[in-house]
Amino acid sequence: MQSLDQSGSNIPAEGTDGDPDSASVPIHNQTEAVTIPGAAAKSPWQLPASAWWQIVKRAFIMAGFHNLNLLAAGVAFFTFLAITPLIAATVMTYGLIGNVETVERQMQAVTEFVPSDVASVVKNQLLGVVTANAGVTGFALAIALFFAVFGGMRAANGLVAALNVINEEHETRGFLRVTMRAALLTLAGVAIAITGVVSASVFAWLQVSSTPLLGPIAERVVEVLTWIVALTLGSIGFAVIMRFAPDRTRAQWRWLMPGALLSTLLFLIVSFGFSLYVAYVSDYNATYGSLSAVVVFLMWLFLAAYGILIGALVNAEAERQTFKDSTIGPDRPMGQRGAVLADSDMLGGHSEAMAEKKRRRHARHLAQKAAREDAGQRAGGS
Repeated sequence: MQSLDQSGSNIPAEGTDGDPDSASVPIHNQTEAVTIPGAAAKSPWQLPASAWWQIVKRAFIMAGFHNLNLLAAGVAFFTFLAITPLIAATVMTYGLIGNVETVERQMQAVTEFVPSDVASVVKNQLLGVVTANAGVTGFALAIALFFAVFGGMRAANGLVAALNVINEEHETRGFLRVTMRAALLTLAGVAIAITGVVSASVFAWLQVSSTPLLGPIAERVVEVLTWIVALTLGSIGFAVIMRFAPDRTRAQWRWLMPGALLSTLLFLIVSFGFSLYVAYVSDYNATYGSLSAVVVFLMWLFLAAYGILIGALVNAEAERQTFKDSTIGPDRPMGQRGAVLADSDMLGGHSEAMAEKKRRRHARHLAQKAAREDAGQRAGGS
């Protein structure tokens, strides 16, 4: 027996040919699936190198089509507006650290690999929040935390919008659902930030305490553990955002981890590399004067957001690479999965967006050719 998906494609019923997996691949794509590397992969870790090469090429093309630089700029701007409320929410949730020396010590561990201007801005905002809320307790603390989270939701809303574009989805959720989703994502980010601060403090203490006893080996071990924890926390945080932010059927965790890990690596590389660039290459003070700290902060946010969105884009193209169902729940055929990327079966050529980009490029080429011919005719006539 055969059933029809929403597009009218024939799909063999499970068990008709002895292969239950054939039910998830439309008949008109089964031959194509054999020739596409990774088409039968049930996990991104099963994708061969040739499949990842195709994913990287499509991600490069789609970065231009989706105007990833503008998306990253938007995320950076809204994060900049939300940074003080986010810091306030983190400090309040952490327990309103009232000791200035403690805050400075915590920040030194966290901001070691970001540009000094960024660390200065964050530290000043953090100390201001601590000073302003040092005596707030009980119900007043809950109210202050509520408004801090509400203000910090700008960053989450920016990420939700950007991830909808990358996943080629349109926002259909109501205002309340979107607001609650942004609030929960903000709280999740605060929780991960707190865990990171505590972990950095613990590892800094271990490094100081163990080095006199065990020598430089202990110091190196603690440094390696610190990076492992940072990668783990960052990957978990970005995977949570990529899973719950877009308006689509949620992707399985395993399909989110490669992009989440890449986002974390790019975030760390961008932070470290940009700090070196600001310190030794560029002189923002000469160009922007008193605004240099703000400009450096915005540039760092932009580069970090771009790296994060690159990871999300790689996840998107990895989902497009396989014909298997990458969404949660029971396996469903293409056209019934509730996610554009998981329902896409255009790997034989390009996705609709990529094909549209080719059409635009071809139209521009024809227009330029016609303009040159017209110019040649005018020159010949004169």
